[in-house]
Amino acid sequence: MLNNPRSIIAIVPAAGVGSRMGADKPKQYLMLGQQSILAHTLDALLAHSEIDLVVVALHPEDKYFSKLPQSQHPKLTQVIGGEERADSVLAALDYAQTLNPNAWALVHDAARPCVSHEDITQLIESVHIHPQGAILAAPVRDTMKRSDASGHIVSTVDRALLWHALTPQFFPVSSLRSHLSAALAAHVSITDEASAMEWAGVMPGLVQGRMDNIKVTHPDDLQLAALFMSQK
Repeated sequence: MLNNPRSIIAIVPAAGVGSRMGADKPKQYLMLGQQSILAHTLDALLAHSEIDLVVVALHPEDKYFSKLPQSQHPKLTQVIGGEERADSVLAALDYAQTLNPNAWALVHDAARPCVSHEDITQLIESVHIHPQGAILAAPVRDTMKRSDASGHIVSTVDRALLWHALTPQFFPVSSLRSHLSAALAAHVSITDEASAMEWAGVMPGLVQGRMDNIKVTHPDDLQLAALFMSQK
């Protein structure tokens, strides 16, 4: 199946995903119900019928991943990631390129366990509208304020065209690999895959996703993620 030009390779950068949230292990391995955050995330990707392979980019000293049942899944493989998210994504893209340079990469945060199959499918199908690639995003709902360096409000920002960037983000393997590599070589600050494409002059599409596709960043997020997952 990986020889198909429409092959889809999901990439999960899990080498460095932020703080440990006061725990003794990386946050993606914290428990969310009966299994870890990362395990839930991988379950969602592995169970999607249109995803052919899941590539997890791990820290070289990771001692937790091999204990997950998902690590033995026949549709999953692992590579060694880098210090930053972009480095880990690039390592996975290098691997994906050797399998099928015509495949598409579906890059998803390790700490977004609540992603729905409906959103993933919607993003994949958006290729007919956005052949250059697209990302899941949610429109900004709150009033946005711009401040000065002292923390005073300078102005109210029009939120009409503002979006929260989510994941997955969906791009051709070859173009994302090329633009991400060039951006890193130019020492450009890359916050997500779309920013590398934007730097190269590509305008990714926006596909509206669910607001419950949260990223677990703070301890309170664990309770919220558990609530969302219990309702699915």
